Amino acid sequence: MKAFFINRYGKSDVLRLGELPEPTLRDDDVLVQIHAAGVNPVDNKIRAGEFKLLLPYKMPLILGTDLAGVVVRVGPRVRRFKAGDEVYARPDDDRIGAFAEFIAIKEDSLALKPANLSMEEAASIPLVTLTAWQTLVEKGGLKKGQKVLIHAGSGGVGTIAIQLAKYFGATVATTASEANADMLKDLGADIVIDYKKDDFSTKLKGYDLVLDTQGGDTLKRSLSVLKPGGKLIGIAGPPDPDFAKLRGMNGFLSLVMRLLSYGIRKAARRSGASYSFHFMTASGQQLGEITRLIEAGHIRPVIDRVFPFEETRQALGYVETGRAKGKVVVKVH
Repeated sequence: MKAFFINRYGKSDVLRLGELPEPTLRDDDVLVQIHAAGVNPVDNKIRAGEFKLLLPYKMPLILGTDLAGVVVRVGPRVRRFKAGDEVYARPDDDRIGAFAEFIAIKEDSLALKPANLSMEEAASIPLVTLTAWQTLVEKGGLKKGQKVLIHAGSGGVGTIAIQLAKYFGATVATTASEANADMLKDLGADIVIDYKKDDFSTKLKGYDLVLDTQGGDTLKRSLSVLKPGGKLIGIAGPPDPDFAKLRGMNGFLSLVMRLLSYGIRKAARRSGASYSFHFMTASGQQLGEITRLIEAGHIRPVIDRVFPFEETRQALGYVETGRAKGKVVVKVH
């Protein structure tokens, strides 16, 4: 099968298009012919080796972390899917590989594709929507009437998180450039702060939850927005001890995570808030919940560009510029 893969970590030139064997099927696996794949910032980070301590991949490694396609065949223990089903998924961390013609996915990580979406639209959904769901709903416990700040609202996670927070009845503020303000208000944002002109930390107060996608200085300044008991959840790092525990990391790596996040956790405690890091996990069950919201019209995909499969490297380069509004997708089949 054709696939975009790497044999070593490095810059964009390490990514190659070539022939690799079709994946082997485990008993609880589903073999999917990929029709479209979402392109995410994490794909470039994996290629560059930023996660090699957390995720020790074997080479050659096929990149790509979300997809939509059609079931070709299923393992003997699979009960919920059959050949011909249209599906979508964010594969498990240790089994990525969406920039290819086929992928084997664990049944539990797969869901039926929303009936009202095209393959390209569906491929844009899994990673960003699971991230938004797990940070806002699971970790954040977002409730009707609460106030949430979502950074970088025009990005892949931001465009979905705004819609999800609005569905749960929250007041939503976001940071973005003025050029994207109308689009974000159309998605449900109540307040759009132009990060080029205004400092969000002086404009917003008394918030219950902040979803940070930026890290660094933005993460630190987000604490001043929160009310006592508020939650700061970061997806750009730094990782915290709970993350190390969840991933079953050894003592040395747990210590590294503790030290990396010590400053922000201490600052959060001092301001009466809490900080936690989230690295999203695959979940077919949660994708099923999300499918219902999409089919009911509560969440819609936002796609910037669709690239042909042969231009996957260019698609990754475009995502790396940070200028995409919503998601970038590769059409595979």
